[in-house]
Amino acid sequence: MTHTIRSALWLMFFSGILVAWVVLYQMSTGMGLDLIGRPNMDMGMEMADDAMPMDMADGAAPMDTTTSDEASMPTDGATGTEGTMPIDGQMPMGEGTAAPMDMAEMEMGGMDMSAMTRFGPLFGMWSIMMAAMMLPTLVPTLTTYERLITSANGTRPGWLGVLAGYSVVWVGVAALFAILQIGLLRAGIIDIMGIAQSRWIAGGLLLAVGAFQFTRAKEICHGVCHAPMNYFLGYWCTGFQGGARMGVGLGVYCAGCCWGFMALGFVGGMMSLLWMGLATLFMVIEKLPQIGHYVTKPLGIALILGGLAVFAAPLVTG
Repeated sequence: MTHTIRSALWLMFFSGILVAWVVLYQMSTGMGLDLIGRPNMDMGMEMADDAMPMDMADGAAPMDTTTSDEASMPTDGATGTEGTMPIDGQMPMGEGTAAPMDMAEMEMGGMDMSAMTRFGPLFGMWSIMMAAMMLPTLVPTLTTYERLITSANGTRPGWLGVLAGYSVVWVGVAALFAILQIGLLRAGIIDIMGIAQSRWIAGGLLLAVGAFQFTRAKEICHGVCHAPMNYFLGYWCTGFQGGARMGVGLGVYCAGCCWGFMALGFVGGMMSLLWMGLATLFMVIEKLPQIGHYVTKPLGIALILGGLAVFAAPLVTG
């Protein structure tokens, strides 16, 4: 019976992670995004076709409505005077011309993108992201607690308490990131998809997160996440409430250890499945007991080099 309960709980745990990833995939594809979080070409062509006048979309030449006087009027292609298209290729606004669509009101793949400007939808999105990305990193901790069920007075309710307390912390982190994203969007630092508008912001964030990998704060937080047994022995509490208390503590240390990888979403885009997958992989590797200590600083070096590459890209491509 005990083995059956254990198997059922682990199955529910991994099923929750899988469901979170499926939901994120559906959200991303529903917005018409590719794996790196950018609008795919097919979606862009569809949006262009929708915006094209009907006669042009059908392949017919646009109707010439100019009068004979207007046709004989001299034109200046350099200044874009009446009767010609301006040199920048943009049609002048006139009577009957629709105003440009506000980015926050546009729809991609049938999804209202204004949801990306409101706390409720953003909080829900971030919460699902936390479940998909952070719950896999909890596997070593829950496995460690299971050893204490047999060797100490740990219980299955305590195991659930650790999971619950850890999740509460990351739901709180999701709320903070949702607020941060709204603030950055209103300040013009990121766009509607959560991507940094300037390479200086993107490169600077990569440098900051990379440098954090070498700090004492990272070392302390990573030490707890990497070796949860020491934390359990120092703060051991029994029952569901005790497990929840320990789960909250572990979640706080985990947030201190991994916040940088979550913040890097503002470089790749908040709905970039590639960024989510890589960040999850890096965080899981950092917490593996066998190799976790050996990858922290190399990851920092890789992030710093990535930031420098972002700064140098215009010099190389230009």
